Amino acid sequence: MTFSTFDVQLSKDLLGSSITDLERIADQYKIENLQPNFFEDIIIPISLHLNSFPKRDEPYLICFTGGQGSGKTTMSYFIQEVLTNHCNRPSMGFSIDDIYKSQEERKAISEEVHSLCYVRGVPGTHDIGMGLDLIDSLSKAKRDSVTKIPSFCKPEDKHYPESDWPVYKGKPDFIFLDAWCGGAKPISEENWQGPLNDLEREEDPEGIWSKWSNRELAKDYQELFDRFDLLLIIKVPDMEFVYKSRWLQEQTLAKTIKDPALKDKIMTKEEVYRFVMHYERLTHYILEEIPKFSDIVLERDDQFNFSITKTP
Repeated sequence: MTFSTFDVQLSKDLLGSSITDLERIADQYKIENLQPNFFEDIIIPISLHLNSFPKRDEPYLICFTGGQGSGKTTMSYFIQEVLTNHCNRPSMGFSIDDIYKSQEERKAISEEVHSLCYVRGVPGTHDIGMGLDLIDSLSKAKRDSVTKIPSFCKPEDKHYPESDWPVYKGKPDFIFLDAWCGGAKPISEENWQGPLNDLEREEDPEGIWSKWSNRELAKDYQELFDRFDLLLIIKVPDMEFVYKSRWLQEQTLAKTIKDPALKDKIMTKEEVYRFVMHYERLTHYILEEIPKFSDIVLERDDQFNFSITKTP
């Protein structure tokens, strides 16, 4: 499947001009074993489709969603590169992982609601106001504006000092947000299922934490999601694939971190699987429901190959 805006010659030209830079990014982030023609069949068609959007004063907000380790962030990097440096459409991106609430904020919630609220990741542990403020700042930016982009250190579980945050100069045509729960809607509690995994059975058998997170999703997350101009989901086969992908992501992270102190905080396979259990309940909804209303669906098979299965 391809886009109605797809042009074979434009695709060839754009691939030719950008392939060296795309391969450089893949090498930089230790992205190995990309499927043959990945850039030609996936990245270039999506980039061309976005490039067909008419220029406007307000940046387009594009969300990439899908389970942990599905490839949202790296796909965003590739498309930002094509649009910014080969289509003259300035683009930038950030992750919902970069707008977590602080340890102190999460600790306060955990003492009031449930101990699991301290663990970052699920709805309720993000500072959505920080994300909305960033989008507003970029939307109001001038050509010479400098905007600081929040940056979170996962091994340390805290934001980097603001003085070390990356900056974006100017005003983008596109803002990319990669968010594992982007576009998700709260689940009805009428037929709430009991514990889904060992974590919930052992630490949240009554569903206090899971219901709290579900109710948090109904709040300012929906204000953020309502601002999306396009929603793309990377749909993986099942929950087991999410576990394996997240473990692969942790191994890749270990290759890119140079600080020995941070390397010591890389999770083991058992720790990764336990961590992903926090996400399982909402991930089932994401895999089953979000493809129905996403603008673009990319399916990723058990061999890690992508295919476009739904276009606008």
